[in-house]
Amino acid sequence: MTHLDHLYRIAYNLAKAPDDAQDLVQETYARALGAYEQFAPGTHLKAWLTRILYNFFVDRHHQGKRWVSVEDSTAQKNEESDPWEKMATENPGPDSHVLRQELSVQITGALGRLPEEFRAPIVLVDMGDFSYVEAAEVLSCPVGTVRSRLFRGRRLLHGYLKEYVGTKEPA
Repeated sequence: MTHLDHLYRIAYNLAKAPDDAQDLVQETYARALGAYEQFAPGTHLKAWLTRILYNFFVDRHHQGKRWVSVEDSTAQKNEESDPWEKMATENPGPDSHVLRQELSVQITGALGRLPEEFRAPIVLVDMGDFSYVEAAEVLSCPVGTVRSRLFRGRRLLHGYLKEYVGTKEPA
């Protein structure tokens, strides 16, 4: 349970919905408990759990592409239509809260537009505090691939956010 916050943060950024993220984390722990004999003591538990989470997300994502639920798309539209219901009860100030909310929406939207191959390394390295080596282990690819995907993903994010942030091209 020590990695619960980390796994939820990763799951939320992959799934883009709180309920789906909770399901991913719950299933990750269930699968980890079922396969505890496969874990080698002394190795990186956080990376092992994240790998289970990522594999389950990919399996579920591919399965979800095959089926389209009208109820899910209608519920998602209803959630997006009323952002005031999602606001936190604790409000340090109306202007700072609105700005933080707007930035979060912009970043989440930009992350959602990224292809999965670029989003996963960004979520793991930039948001999940994994090293390049750990991210490569989780994604089952070479470290060089993680680096190139991070570079390309960050470039895409910059392109999506440059109008909002008002910056020039990175050097």
